[in-house]
Amino acid sequence: MSDIDTILDSEENERRQAFRIDMEKELIDIVWTDNNDRQQRKKIACLDFSRGGLKVDCDCAIAANTEVTIIFKAANPNSQKLFGKVLRSIKQDNGWFEVAIQLTDLAQVSP
Repeated sequence: MSDIDTILDSEENERRQAFRIDMEKELIDIVWTDNNDRQQRKKIACLDFSRGGLKVDCDCAIAANTEVTIIFKAANPNSQKLFGKVLRSIKQDNGWFEVAIQLTDLAQVSP
């Protein structure tokens, strides 16, 4: 079994184990610190959301194990923040990256 087959099998198992919400490419904000200690912030499409994490579509790779803050409806005073860690970034045929993020601390969800 190739590495990509292993990743796909693992991803399929993840999908079966959690309740999921199809986000229909809803835009969210994501914030992280890159390898040069610079804060990065992007508005990106959320493809999938579950109790355990998110799958997003990003124009750049984000290194595995990078801590991220996910902000839903950032322009709204009632925006919600979640905290997570990047599991993987897989380059797609279109040049963008499918980034899987595991939620790490739901107790920190802001009001």
